[in-house]
Amino acid sequence: MPVSATALLVIDVQESFRHRPYWQEDHLPRFQSALNRLVSGAAERKIPVVQIFHVEDAGPFSQGSGHVRTMDGIDVAPGKVFSKRRHSALVGSGLDVWLVQNGVRRVIVAGIRTEQCCETTTRHLSDLGYEVDFVSEATLTFDMTAADGRLYTADDIRQRTELVLAGRFARILSVDEALAPPAAARAAA
Repeated sequence: MPVSATALLVIDVQESFRHRPYWQEDHLPRFQSALNRLVSGAAERKIPVVQIFHVEDAGPFSQGSGHVRTMDGIDVAPGKVFSKRRHSALVGSGLDVWLVQNGVRRVIVAGIRTEQCCETTTRHLSDLGYEVDFVSEATLTFDMTAADGRLYTADDIRQRTELVLAGRFARILSVDEALAPPAAARAAA
């Protein structure tokens, strides 16, 4: 894989999620379309596409389940694949070493779940000094109910994630903005 100053991380976009009780199809078509555009645009621009899978010892995230594979409807041919067991894709996966070895300084983040592994990885990358572009339209999450019974929709969660990341840990960009030449992406942020 050629050295590139930019890499696209596709985090946890795997069939495992379809086997969780919170799975919802509501935002899936929008997510699939946005992520497929982002991945194909990165490939066209020779931006390395890195896929990360979450693995656990049991259940739908275990290697033996057959669900730790790219989610149906997503067309990705990654140049590199990593597995992780923590929320941050940088912990124990080898991704951190790969980024350094490949001279990556700008990372584009997309995947599942918006507020969990995508947000955690974004914060971690930022703390390590990477320039991070968070493409929330190419992330997916699900409705959640708080302890007090209040329902937070996937849109509420996405907006909250954008709020807490913007200007502190990442630029919040659209697919088109993330694929623009770096100077144009900086101007859009």
